[in-house]
Amino acid sequence: MNMTKQEIIHLALENLQKQTHIQGWWEPAAQKELDGQVTLHLDNRNIRYYVEIKNELRNYHLQKIEALNREYPPLMVVAGRLFPKIKEELRNQNIAYLEANGNVFLKNSGNLLWIDANQPIHTEAKTGSRAFTKTGLKVVFQFLLDETWINRTYRDIAEQTGTGIGNITNIINGLKQDGFLLPVAKNEYRINNKKALLDKWVAAYDLRLKPALKIGTFRFLKEEDFNNWTTVPLIKDKTWWGAEPAADLLTNYLRPAELTLYTTETRNELIKNYRLIPDEKGNVKAYEKFWKQEELDNHNYTAFDSAVPPLLVYTDLMNTNDRRCTNTAQKIYDEFLQNKL
Repeated sequence: MNMTKQEIIHLALENLQKQTHIQGWWEPAAQKELDGQVTLHLDNRNIRYYVEIKNELRNYHLQKIEALNREYPPLMVVAGRLFPKIKEELRNQNIAYLEANGNVFLKNSGNLLWIDANQPIHTEAKTGSRAFTKTGLKVVFQFLLDETWINRTYRDIAEQTGTGIGNITNIINGLKQDGFLLPVAKNEYRINNKKALLDKWVAAYDLRLKPALKIGTFRFLKEEDFNNWTTVPLIKDKTWWGAEPAADLLTNYLRPAELTLYTTETRNELIKNYRLIPDEKGNVKAYEKFWKQEELDNHNYTAFDSAVPPLLVYTDLMNTNDRRCTNTAQKIYDEFLQNKL
């Protein structure tokens, strides 16, 4: 079960003092946008930080953190644990952080404190329900694509998502328990807090579903095929561009450094049809398609025929640690998703 914010901040300050003899004091926030303030006694003086507390920090949180740091400087992120790439990004933005294990980074008025040697404390981030298992994620994806599917029959949902009918009951109940489904009439629901549901889906997809979909990593037999990827003859209704190339098709903004395919073709068919060579260090990655492309919605995107849904493009970009990609993800959110969520 997740630690509470109070537990995280007190454990983090306790471990910081054990390792550095730096004392810290915590005050809950008066401002609604923040969790509180912490004061650290460092080099015979007090340094005060505004604080945002998270169990874990994900890529999709970073834009909010950067905005808070601009509005309430200096900001410190206090977290149950932080992943190495996230910590690197925070350091690049000169945003202070403190983990529950006592790992810390701050650079303030001539003081530099950076400890990164302590083992993570596993806070067991809560999945909440069957809605965020590998099976559940496929169903939630369909609901995020088209909210009307929530009120279709369980048999229809199961057929559309390739899921057993028995699982649909557990997934729907899980969404209710997590507060993401609200009743509006007898046997009729709507999604509550769609952006929060999307954020949770983005993180869970990368952790639970996407690794199970991976077919392989490749490179093209001829390097010019990578540079001229838009001319690669993808087989219609079997293979689509995802992530960076799909983002470029949708926004004309991102030059891909890596190509991603979602497909119903087999590994051998991909190798044969697109002149690919298996290479773990390659720049082409292929994943199994897990949704019904032909029944998504009525949008008339010019790039839609050869790109996965914008929702999945956004997800894959947000789960990178590449600033180009997350910036492009925001463009996709603003243009294709914001009005739906």
